[in-house]
Amino acid sequence: MKINHLAGNTIPVSISLTDTLQAEDIYPAQTQNKKRVVTIALLAVGIAAITSCIAKILVSLINLVTNISFHGNFSVAHASPLGNTLGAWVMVVPVIGGIIVGLMALYGSKAIRGHGIPEAMEQILTNQSKIKPAITYLKPLSAAIAIGTGGPFGAEGPIIATGGALGSTIGQLLHITHNERKILLAAGAAAGMSAIFGSPIAAIFLAIELLLFEFSPRSIIPVALACITGAAGHYYFFEKGPVFAITATIGAASNTALLGYSITGIVIGVIAVLVTKAVYLIEDIFEKLPVHWMWWPAIGGIAVGVVGYFYPRTLGVGYENISNIISGNLSIQIVFSLCIFKFISWAIALGSGTSGGTLAPLLTIGAATGMLLGSVILYFFPLSGVTLPLAALIGMSAMFAGASRALLTSIVFALETTGQVNALLPLLAACTASYFISFFLMKNTIMTEKIVRRGVKTPDLYEPDILEGKSIKDVLTDDATLINEHNTIEEIRAWLKRDVSSRNNYFIIINDENIFKGIINIAEVLSSKNNPAAFIHTLTTQKDVTVSVDYSLRAAVEKMAFADVDVLTVVGNKNSVIGVLSYKDIIATYKHGIDEHNRKQPHISLKRQGIKILVHGQRLIKIVKRKSTTNK
Repeated sequence: MKINHLAGNTIPVSISLTDTLQAEDIYPAQTQNKKRVVTIALLAVGIAAITSCIAKILVSLINLVTNISFHGNFSVAHASPLGNTLGAWVMVVPVIGGIIVGLMALYGSKAIRGHGIPEAMEQILTNQSKIKPAITYLKPLSAAIAIGTGGPFGAEGPIIATGGALGSTIGQLLHITHNERKILLAAGAAAGMSAIFGSPIAAIFLAIELLLFEFSPRSIIPVALACITGAAGHYYFFEKGPVFAITATIGAASNTALLGYSITGIVIGVIAVLVTKAVYLIEDIFEKLPVHWMWWPAIGGIAVGVVGYFYPRTLGVGYENISNIISGNLSIQIVFSLCIFKFISWAIALGSGTSGGTLAPLLTIGAATGMLLGSVILYFFPLSGVTLPLAALIGMSAMFAGASRALLTSIVFALETTGQVNALLPLLAACTASYFISFFLMKNTIMTEKIVRRGVKTPDLYEPDILEGKSIKDVLTDDATLINEHNTIEEIRAWLKRDVSSRNNYFIIINDENIFKGIINIAEVLSSKNNPAAFIHTLTTQKDVTVSVDYSLRAAVEKMAFADVDVLTVVGNKNSVIGVLSYKDIIATYKHGIDEHNRKQPHISLKRQGIKILVHGQRLIKIVKRKSTTNK
């Protein structure tokens, strides 16, 4: 520690950096933070329970609207538009649904338009996770009408949006931080996905990859508990088995089959990019139409109705289509038609801005594409070991991985919804390949393109915090000026004139026992407004600007920001001063961390072993071998 003696009053400091406070004194807020995690977790569980009930209501509403629209029955029993007897009138039903959704968006809330996840992401990134409470009931109602009248969407998107809106609404009613509100939003959204599919682990990854943009105990614990609750709701309200049950067990893939699945993943990655671009191209076309946006869902409904008339399998949720494809129950001709027509219907409907999701259509298109590509591989390489059910399964997952770049979500989702653990390695290979292609060919994803166009930057990195990994003791400086509180302002001014080498623009004030009393700026000392005969401690403020050496630099930055200071006094046991931390020290540490991260240099030189490295096709000139001895 650098000590400046002023009139003999300043006393030297000889306290070790290891002389720290007790844990409960160093981190008084840590226990409080843990209590907050418990509180938020309990709220998340309650939100998830309510979301599970809403999921059941949503599915019942979809069934009710489907029965009324296509079969003339007033029933909430499961029903599909397939097999209706409306004839050409089937083309009118989606148009009526589109008009109703348009009116709900116009007079209710425009936020019900779209598939839900981008809208939730936007509120998290730009509006402190505040979603209008009306979305809690408008989104499931509008989605039930859109899907029940033939919209080619799944129930998962609307329930994810509804669960997120519920979590946000409760977060707005309570006295919590906006980060805690974000956690409740993500918990509600993930619980909605878990309630529909019974896939709690995939739902956790969905929250991490698309909503939370962080991985910490304070967020993972509430979200995980919410997803468990959502899965319990799924088992209670729906079924206990896999949603997409495969009749035959999938065996382990051979190396040649794994190669085929990897190639399939590459191709599907390209297709996922094209699908994403096509969806937003259609959306751009709708933006240019000379009619009010309220009518766009009805215009999209025309396309849905026409396609549905010629190919009824494209109408409605279509979860049974996914099950039939991955189980191998559909012929190649039917699968090909479903792939093409489902895409046309869904892309136009989604581009029109109606209320619906993307996951089920992507899964359907991906499963169909995977099966078709698997058929091609088997045609040319019949001994490759590729099986059509597994090819369809990895196609389903790879399509979602490429379009959304939610890699872990895609893999785990396929495992949880089918129960086929032997598919893990092929899924990993295909989804990684699809993700790789998408990363290089597409700047944004199907989830982020919309909000990026609105000027919202979406995080895409999950790197460790440089400042969190460093403690204050790692960078503590000994360049500080400690002044006894009984020095006068005049004495300090005189000392400043003599000691021109002092470059600090702040002084730490201590008492005779080396206990921190405050901090002042040099400008305050030199101000003519102050009485020269007054003691220096009269200029100090009462701000809590002390930290322990065991604090992380991130915690120090947060304290600096909260106290609006650019220097912190580091104290040890009994509040005795042992050092000073300035913003310059933190910036230097951060810069050093970035340099270390980006520096490219070899750490092992092969030249020392007598080997000359070939560069750009150079010929090997000399190899020096070590002498060896042989025991005779």
